Amino acid sequence: MAGPGVVVVAGFVTLWLAIKSNDGLVTDDYYKKGLEMNQSLARSSAAKAMGVVAEARFTSERVLVKLSARGDLPGKIRVTIAHPTRAGFDQSVLLPGVGGAYQGAVAPLTPGRWQIIISDEANTWRLNSEIQLPEQLQITIRPTE
Repeated sequence: MAGPGVVVVAGFVTLWLAIKSNDGLVTDDYYKKGLEMNQSLARSSAAKAMGVVAEARFTSERVLVKLSARGDLPGKIRVTIAHPTRAGFDQSVLLPGVGGAYQGAVAPLTPGRWQIIISDEANTWRLNSEIQLPEQLQITIRPTE
């Protein structure tokens, strides 16, 4: 009798976990995301042409980005921190900056792998990379193609 009882309890625990956790739908429009991929590649190429390089440092509730590029730097940048599988944890912040140093507050980040995307406010260029928190708190991001 104990065997079936354990299975019933395990079933209820599984049901409770499925209801309480937000697994987040990664995307519901694959075609539209595919079209956006081409735009993303063009923005990465623009960052490479401008020589944009970012040094990003993460603390428990802040992000600091030091940006360098050939030419003028933007007054604000957008930093998007995205969890690869749980869209509910994603956040995007607009950081003001002076002299290539940008900083601002972010919600606390859970340990794990995160996608980091840095772009200008007009979205004409972008840098992207991955970071493993809390092991890696600082990252250098260069343009990719």
